[in-house]
Amino acid sequence: MKLKYLVLISVSGTIIALDQLTKHLVVRGFHLGESLHLIPGFFSLTYVRNPGAAFGLLNTWDPVYRIPFFITIPVVALAAIFFVFRKVSDDDLILSSALSLVIGGAIGNLIDRVAYNYVIDFLDFYWKETGPHFPAFNVADSAISVGVALLILDIFRKEKRAHAADSV
Repeated sequence: MKLKYLVLISVSGTIIALDQLTKHLVVRGFHLGESLHLIPGFFSLTYVRNPGAAFGLLNTWDPVYRIPFFITIPVVALAAIFFVFRKVSDDDLILSSALSLVIGGAIGNLIDRVAYNYVIDFLDFYWKETGPHFPAFNVADSAISVGVALLILDIFRKEKRAHAADSV
């Protein structure tokens, strides 16, 4: 088996498992809206249900449209990412890892959408009790964010390398 597929299976599988495990623990251990302040004034575990997109966008859409939209879009995105993944060089571990993080995160949130019609969020960062409050998120969201950041860094790294080769 090619190394990139081992990366895909191990990274995305780990993300999906961690995401679903942590969401399960939150649902079993918290009432909806309940918080456990771990770092007062900065970080809590808070059980939130997000029917919308990232940061709650589009959460007021009529469920007749919202639910099929938020199931269809990730499926199409995953198909596109898998198509791109197939073309990734076997020795490109950064790109394989980045895409695997995005795939694992997308599948983790898609599982929630199919099972509940919303995504379970619980990582809650804020500044003091009345200060700025970042929208709650989960392990899948974190994996997607890290994966996209790695993709961007990889693009810059490859462009820099190509530019250096052209300069020689």
